[in-house]
Amino acid sequence: MSVENYGPLVKELLEKSGATVFDEVSLETRDGLKLEGVIMPRPEVGDPDVLVLKLGNGYNVGVHAGRVSSLEVVGRREPAPLVELSRPRGLEGLPKVFFIGTGGTIASRIDYKTGAVYPFFSAEEIYSMVPELEEIAYIEAETLFSIFSEDMTPAHWQRLAEEVASVYRREAPRGVVVAHGTDTMHYSAAALGFAVRRAPGPVVFVGAQRSSDRPSSDSAFNVIGATVTAIEAPFAESVIAMHGSVSDDVILVHRGVKARKMHTSRRDAFMSINSLPLAEVEVPSRRFKMVASRYRGRSDEVEVEPRFSDRVALVKYYPGMKGDVLEWLVERGYRGIVLEGTGLGHVGTHLLEAVRRAVREGVVVAMASQCIWGRVNMNVYRTGVELLRAGVLPAGDMTPETAYVKLSWVLGQTEEFEEARRLFAENLSYEYEERSEYRFYPGARWWA
Repeated sequence: MSVENYGPLVKELLEKSGATVFDEVSLETRDGLKLEGVIMPRPEVGDPDVLVLKLGNGYNVGVHAGRVSSLEVVGRREPAPLVELSRPRGLEGLPKVFFIGTGGTIASRIDYKTGAVYPFFSAEEIYSMVPELEEIAYIEAETLFSIFSEDMTPAHWQRLAEEVASVYRREAPRGVVVAHGTDTMHYSAAALGFAVRRAPGPVVFVGAQRSSDRPSSDSAFNVIGATVTAIEAPFAESVIAMHGSVSDDVILVHRGVKARKMHTSRRDAFMSINSLPLAEVEVPSRRFKMVASRYRGRSDEVEVEPRFSDRVALVKYYPGMKGDVLEWLVERGYRGIVLEGTGLGHVGTHLLEAVRRAVREGVVVAMASQCIWGRVNMNVYRTGVELLRAGVLPAGDMTPETAYVKLSWVLGQTEEFEEARRLFAENLSYEYEERSEYRFYPGARWWA
């Protein structure tokens, strides 16, 4: 078991003593305290330079590495597996679904004997966690990343897009499911929406708001819905499949470029913004139903354009914001800026000159709205008109996150200023609607 999540002081201490996670050790502090216990993996929160020991009485204690005067290994042991894992029999006739693990709550499980959180993502482990899948799909799986979703970068999006293409060419599955942390899932799903231009099936992102050790966990329910989507969907788009209500009844399938995480902890945290969900899955009956009528269909070929630029910024306008915020980005070589403006797409008039300078310097500047619903319309008020004259591109009814991802992808395809502006204005993956439906529908399946 790796000690990589610990800080430098703990790593140095363990290296000197030859100890590692799950070794039994004897420890003495500088003030004479003696402890014996098993070295535990570092928890997700807390000081990274605090070594965690499980004592013989079952309690865990933390000791800062700076307090330790001696550490000696007295025994070695490997943690027992959580369950005996084996692939179920008789699956070969089922449609193949390939799972790609990237980390997050959904790809972890708890060992109650040690209190440790284990990553899991072999096919055998997935079947052990969600036995209902034995009736649905023949699963293969791999782990591409084991990171928190907040650590995702445009470079990770590129690697993921390349791997999706490789899986479709190598494994020929009916669909690909990507397990991902929920906090930035809508960014990654939007990124794959632009990068995967054609594919034999969908890329279905799935996550969990609550870990598998909690009675209210949504892990298994979401995985079943994502798997059904991977098999049954007629489309080949990047989507998010997550709870559609607080109950265990329906999964909503949101187009990645139209999705947003709308709640920190509710199981139905994701919504489609300014559009309908693409589809829904009634999980108890395994019934898949299309909601939207327009989509990119499955193809016999795979085509990806996976490059993204890391020189794009998403900047939220706030009252009193100074122009030097934008000037700093220009001076540091950023090639694209998405402004998250107020209302119909505005910033303070005192920023106009900074915006003009950015455009003169060859920076593509786009405008999205801080409002959740509705679209940018910069022809209504004078400030919007002045911004258009300065060269700002309206983002339509795209969310700021999607506009940011799109501009990152566009500038990964071309560094030519006018071509980048042309690509950004083009509707590439159903990321904006020509007309907005002004309907507010959180939690209401009003299209059913």
